[in-house]
Amino acid sequence: MVTKRDYYEVLGVSRNANDDELKAAYRKLALKYHPDRTPGDKMAEEKFKAAAEAYGVLRDRQKREIYDQYGHQGLEGTGFSGFDDIFSGFGSIFEDLFGFGTRSRSKSSVQKGADLRYDLTLTFMEAAFGTETEIAVEKMEVCPTCEGSACEPGTYPETCSQCQGTGQVSRNQGFFTVRTTCHLCHGNGQNIPSPCSNCRGRGQVVVRKKVAIKIPAGVDSGSKLRLTGEGEAGAYGGPPGDLYVFLYVEPHEFFERHNTDVICRAQISFVQAALGDKIAIPTLTGEKTLAITKGTQPGDLFRFHGEGIPSLRRGARGDQIIQIDIKTPTHLTKKQEALLKEFAKFEKGKLSSKLKNMLKSDSGRAAG
Repeated sequence: MVTKRDYYEVLGVSRNANDDELKAAYRKLALKYHPDRTPGDKMAEEKFKAAAEAYGVLRDRQKREIYDQYGHQGLEGTGFSGFDDIFSGFGSIFEDLFGFGTRSRSKSSVQKGADLRYDLTLTFMEAAFGTETEIAVEKMEVCPTCEGSACEPGTYPETCSQCQGTGQVSRNQGFFTVRTTCHLCHGNGQNIPSPCSNCRGRGQVVVRKKVAIKIPAGVDSGSKLRLTGEGEAGAYGGPPGDLYVFLYVEPHEFFERHNTDVICRAQISFVQAALGDKIAIPTLTGEKTLAITKGTQPGDLFRFHGEGIPSLRRGARGDQIIQIDIKTPTHLTKKQEALLKEFAKFEKGKLSSKLKNMLKSDSGRAAG
């Protein structure tokens, strides 16, 4: 598996670089490795793509925060899919910097809203049986006053007089015709003469919204849920992004989980191990009686079928596995000690005979 380089390393900046430093570093690399300047150079093309991808993430405040905290893996749930996503998700990065680009697009075109990430902690039992909960998410939503138009109610946007609504202006530079983002309308193709007073002409406002979540039974740490349309509002009438909820399950004091099986340990006395007994064992659904067979040894395993975690795919529950620990008494009464000594007389011959056989066997192997 190919490991991605650190985005800060790709751009050659420190982790606390500001927006201007990021922009300058990216501009330098893009000018150096742009395919128009290095035709046929595959290595230069890869470096150009890597720089564009790194800048595309680090210039976005939300994605940068996720990357700083979780690295490349954290971006898997944010809707960012690499270099190709730069054109669709970040707009005209190249035009913003110096006019390079292979397509002419206005920023006022429909754009899907950004995806959001939320980390949710569950108890062991909540993960095992599922639960319903409510989370509070801070996000951008369409301004209720202007309904996303960014204009004060009763007013309308005007076509930009500088670019005539294209969002770009062209100028000749040597052999090239360079297109740059219109500085007057910032690429929107329109100007807002009377910005909405509620959202200050952005068309969106920050809200804190409560979202109900249904957690299915059987989830585990690392599981993620996708809530379609619960991300940030889209721009210019675009659809909202999605909300990804990443789950973390707290450990349990008695149960351990292995896939869909639940593992626990039960401590019994050496008398119970030797003679057998019935003991109560906690399960996910309550206590259940376990029959200890005669001659049980330390580490022996017993199983309750169907008492484990439900499978997310099949729904069938795994098993509960009980591992036996045998406790040796440290304080004996005189009577107990006498009985054990009497018992030891019967065992002494067996043990010494077994030991002699083991020594003979080892001696034979060594001689061979």
